[in-house]
Amino acid sequence: MAGDPLVGVTTSITVGQTPERAYVNSAYLHAVQQAGGVPVLLPPQLSKSSLERLVRGLDALLLTGGGDMDPQSFGETPHPTLYDVAPARDALETQVTHMALEKRTPLLAICRGIQVLNVALGGTLHQDVATDPGTEVQHSQKEARDQATHKVTVAQGSRLAKVLGGEDVEVNSFHHQVIKAPGRSLVPVAWAPDRLIEGVELDDDSRWVLGVQWHPEHLVGHSEPARRLFSALVTAARA
Repeated sequence: MAGDPLVGVTTSITVGQTPERAYVNSAYLHAVQQAGGVPVLLPPQLSKSSLERLVRGLDALLLTGGGDMDPQSFGETPHPTLYDVAPARDALETQVTHMALEKRTPLLAICRGIQVLNVALGGTLHQDVATDPGTEVQHSQKEARDQATHKVTVAQGSRLAKVLGGEDVEVNSFHHQVIKAPGRSLVPVAWAPDRLIEGVELDDDSRWVLGVQWHPEHLVGHSEPARRLFSALVTAARA
């Protein structure tokens, strides 16, 4: 609809396949539209000038999930379990993250997205959560994507707690990497039962920047906290 905020949505890119494709899980698009936003896809194949032109018109940014980040971007040697590493995607998403932060554009980072946000701000990642740091919590669940499988505890008084409407939330989990050292100005505000970081926000209340390690886009059909997350992004975009 005319006047509805434009939400940039980053996409995945095929790795080692012909023809090369850009793609995104439809759940992100449905979640943004359900909240009243208009998704605008930002594939890794965009030129710098194309990206700059699109970003000028965006009211919010959504960093989506996907394959692993190249650990060379945070100064580490690749772990043997890495998969779907796409330098073009790393570069595009790092660039658009900096652009959004500079423009003070509302930003929601999901799963891989929270990792991109963290690395863009100088942070580091655990490359294989099962062995580094190691955990008993199942962070790559076998259950359906719309099923919550573990609890996340959110810091009282945090922006994330206010957005979600509480300090305990049941989440799904499909990730291989996780935040190790938080980036500049990023504050951890949510944790899994094993104390791995599941949520971050900027230490600047004047800027709407949130990151979550789970996949709320698959939970919006039955989870009020998931719906509230996308609604809050779109509300911030309208402002």
